[in-house]
Amino acid sequence: MRIDPYNNKEKYLAWREKSKQGIEGVSKANIEILWRYLNDMEIGINVTKGTRKGARSFVSLISSKDRIISIMKRIKEIYSIDKITDINEEQIHLLFANMENGKLTKPNGEKYICVRDFVKMFKAFWHWYQRISKKKSIEIPDITIDLDTKEEKPDWVYLTEEQVKKLADNARYDYKVLIWFLFDTGIRAPTELVNIRFSDFFNDFKELNIREETVKGGSFGRRIKLLLCPSIIKEYVKAKNLKDNDQLFDINSASANKYLKRLAKRLLGEEKSQAGQKYSDLTMYDFRHNSCCYWLPRYKSESALKYRFGWRDSDKIHYYSELLGMRDTISEEDILIDVTKTEIEKRLTKSEKENELLKDEMNETKKQIKTIYELVEQLEILLKKYGITQIGKDLSELSFIINKQSKSKEGFVAERL
Repeated sequence: MRIDPYNNKEKYLAWREKSKQGIEGVSKANIEILWRYLNDMEIGINVTKGTRKGARSFVSLISSKDRIISIMKRIKEIYSIDKITDINEEQIHLLFANMENGKLTKPNGEKYICVRDFVKMFKAFWHWYQRISKKKSIEIPDITIDLDTKEEKPDWVYLTEEQVKKLADNARYDYKVLIWFLFDTGIRAPTELVNIRFSDFFNDFKELNIREETVKGGSFGRRIKLLLCPSIIKEYVKAKNLKDNDQLFDINSASANKYLKRLAKRLLGEEKSQAGQKYSDLTMYDFRHNSCCYWLPRYKSESALKYRFGWRDSDKIHYYSELLGMRDTISEEDILIDVTKTEIEKRLTKSEKENELLKDEMNETKKQIKTIYELVEQLEILLKKYGITQIGKDLSELSFIINKQSKSKEGFVAERL
């Protein structure tokens, strides 16, 4: 059974029940069309072309209703329009433009951060409205064609390997294990993290199975290798006496993030990291970003990296590549390295050929010396036979010298080789 750390199902169903009494600041006409939209999304009908088929998750339903209600309220506030479907193209474009440039802020006065998410939500809603209208033979123009949905680069906490190690070394034991596990796996926290169980580990904790039923919509289950944390996980499991279906980390995400923020603030301060977010804002999810930065230059293929992180598209990889300055880093020095390498290979080949020639020369010399030595021995025997002793002595000395020179030559050649 999948664990939902945010209790999204309970929250959504509770909201549904409460909203029957009305939604503050939202007209009856808007409530009616909102309910029609959510009812369709709950069962997965009239969804936008090109999007995932099937019923939407509770987290998606909550996100959808929150954003649509927010848009409905702003439309009513700015244009006095009681029904969202009465908005025109110019009005909706101006609304999102003002949210983007800061002229229009949140009810609490803060600037909207991810306007793109509101735009995407409205596009999905409007295309649904076109679809259900077409079934009634009513053609609704697409007022969302020119809306900008480009990816915004989010701020997050970037950490170097040394900073990750510093945090882990100074953390409480269970958080030390958590930090290394998050950094190694790049797992989504808390959604995938809290669903990891003892039984999901294989090969002496060197492999982890992230089950299909635990991943977010649009992602996929995967079995990945652990290279940084197997020993500490093995030690942790033994210390906690975990087995079978036990959770690896039975934690509250809010409490865990609060601890990490305090730890980062104490060790790294409140300065902004390279990715724009302050160190003191560190959360568990930031380790997924940092894990990608760590593994990106180490994986040989893009498809293998996408598999590890459960991505179907490459846009995330391109973002991290840009952050790390990996767009095109080749320089003249890199070319010189290749040239030098080629030159060394040529010299090695030349030396090998010279050694082969030297070996052949040595073998030929040995044969010649052996022949001379044998001839001298035969001549010495003949001279002794006829009583010519002085020449015999001289030949013996010559034979000794030849033998000595032969061994000396072999040693010289062996030394060269």
